[in-house]
Amino acid sequence: MASQDWFDKDFYQVLGVDKGVSAADLKKTYRKLARQYHPDSNPGDAKAEAKFKEISEAYSVLNDPEQREEYDQIRAMGSGARFSAPGTGAGGGFDDVFSRFGQQRGGTTGGPAGFEDFFSMFDQGGGGFGSGRFGQTTGGYRGFGGPQRGADVTARTTIDFVTAAKGETITLQGEDNKPFKVKIPAGVSDGQKIRLRGRGRPSPDGGESGDIVVTVAVRPHPVFTRDGLNLRLTVPVTFTEAALGATIEVPTLGGDPVRLRVAPGTPSGRVLRVKGRGIQTSKGTGDLLAEVQVAVPAHLDDAAREALERFHELEPKENPRADLMAKAR
Repeated sequence: MASQDWFDKDFYQVLGVDKGVSAADLKKTYRKLARQYHPDSNPGDAKAEAKFKEISEAYSVLNDPEQREEYDQIRAMGSGARFSAPGTGAGGGFDDVFSRFGQQRGGTTGGPAGFEDFFSMFDQGGGGFGSGRFGQTTGGYRGFGGPQRGADVTARTTIDFVTAAKGETITLQGEDNKPFKVKIPAGVSDGQKIRLRGRGRPSPDGGESGDIVVTVAVRPHPVFTRDGLNLRLTVPVTFTEAALGATIEVPTLGGDPVRLRVAPGTPSGRVLRVKGRGIQTSKGTGDLLAEVQVAVPAHLDDAAREALERFHELEPKENPRADLMAKAR
């Protein structure tokens, strides 16, 4: 769904990629940035949290082929076009004029005050341009085929991570202090907009009402992060579990834990996949991706230290940094 503020946001620049970036490279770049700026990695850092939300919004648009095509078309129009519905300020105009690419083509979307006045200048002498049929197919401009459409109303809501992942119907309060319900679809992402048709301001002259456009903010989860339809989490394991192998339990989002096999010799950073335990939407179902992180004990008693020193004497005398040093030369 196209957004008025796409004019002002360069999602390619936010992610540091070229406009022609492939889907695979886009995902790779997003994962790297998401790990860098995730709130769990930057506790208390408001700038990092804001950056994380920014890159999440950019990825959610560019990762969806339809939204990406729509975004590219809107950005190609240039950042100079601005229209405002009467009495709404900057929040209610662009969507009213263009009615979103790919949605309601040839529909009945109306235009803001002043737009028809610009074209009526060409009609004062009965000349050719003003006598044409501009606007009649949409019925959106007064004097050119029908009544004016009501203005859109913007709203914001913040939901928790589980609600965003699984979907839910919530209640918000409108401008008239009357409650209205919003169905949050499963898999909604941070910064995504939900449009409620005909729930905005009424038309001043008997036309269709405007819409309510709700921008959704998603609170970070202390354990899980989104990666498209996949869910990611970091799973600590002990040194002996990683070295000797083990079966461990891993949490799932809102469900029972699952058991995973950690193979002997598993290094930090290895990702274990659980099929079908990610985000479930009408477009598909993601996986649960568990990244193993070897936890080093911070405190050792005398017996444990002595046992570890004996192990050090017996372990293979391989230098894990040998290849690193050779490549650095």
